[in-house]
Amino acid sequence: MDTQLTTIEVSLEPEDNQRLARLCGPLNENLKQLEKHYRVAINNRGNLVNIKGTGAAAKAAASVLQKLYLSNEDEPLSAEMVYLYMHENKIDQVAPVSSASHDDASVIHTRRKMIKVRNPNQLAYVKSMDDNDIVFGIGPAGTGKTYLAVARAVQALESEQVSRIILARPAVEAGERLGFLPGDLSDKINPYLRPLYDALYEMLGVERVSKLIEKNIIEIAPLAFMRGRTLSEAFIILDEAQNTTPEQIKMFLTRIGFGSSVVVTGDVTQIDLPNNVDSGLRLMRKVLKGIDGISFTEFEASDVVRHPIVKKIVTAYEKYETRC
Repeated sequence: MDTQLTTIEVSLEPEDNQRLARLCGPLNENLKQLEKHYRVAINNRGNLVNIKGTGAAAKAAASVLQKLYLSNEDEPLSAEMVYLYMHENKIDQVAPVSSASHDDASVIHTRRKMIKVRNPNQLAYVKSMDDNDIVFGIGPAGTGKTYLAVARAVQALESEQVSRIILARPAVEAGERLGFLPGDLSDKINPYLRPLYDALYEMLGVERVSKLIEKNIIEIAPLAFMRGRTLSEAFIILDEAQNTTPEQIKMFLTRIGFGSSVVVTGDVTQIDLPNNVDSGLRLMRKVLKGIDGISFTEFEASDVVRHPIVKKIVTAYEKYETRC
């Protein structure tokens, strides 16, 4: 292990006092977070920053500083963003920094925002959507499976690669007894589909999403509504696929028409089906592995990009279930 202390000098370009102030944060909170995480000392005079620590730690901190400085030209910095950049720049895996980083394959462009991948598994997942007809994203909550799929669907729609977006979920109660839900059909199914609406609102805005739904350019529906249809020239997402039966997921995958792309997401550790019912997603991992045009990305606890405690919870559950 590299224990030799070294000092790295970083020049943050272009010089911009406002961007520098956002980088440092109120009372240098962002710099303190970096110091604590990498166990380094950071001192700056204007845009010249000195970082003192072990070689690998100092390099990782320098990489994060430069990326944060470049990114906050077009989006405000937050404690969450600082954490995410630290997460993707582990001490033993420091990525080179480039001012062109906004334009490479690690960024999904939508009308309202840019979505950046945060780790190698996310990057492989997004790239596989360009290279395959069917992509499976399997792993724990908080790894960005659904969010990145929706972002890629919005990008495909806006660039006219597809003519519509279809988002589906199985309507399965997650251990609760919801009882009889009042209202029309839309009112009954919306609680199951809310995460998909939230992602679309963030990327397109509430008003535009509503108009696209009215025109049937975006369709959000329970999985059962897919039966008997052929879905062409569409970007199709099946979310929470761990709660499909083998028959349901087979039905869904055989709906695919020409010019369509499909992403299937799920977490096989959170299955809400009755105990005597097999998960279709688990079966697909075995049946479809190795078929050309079908890709599987397996996410792990280390890929979680929510609050740091979420990663710890997922890891704890994995250890517990391994012992049982």
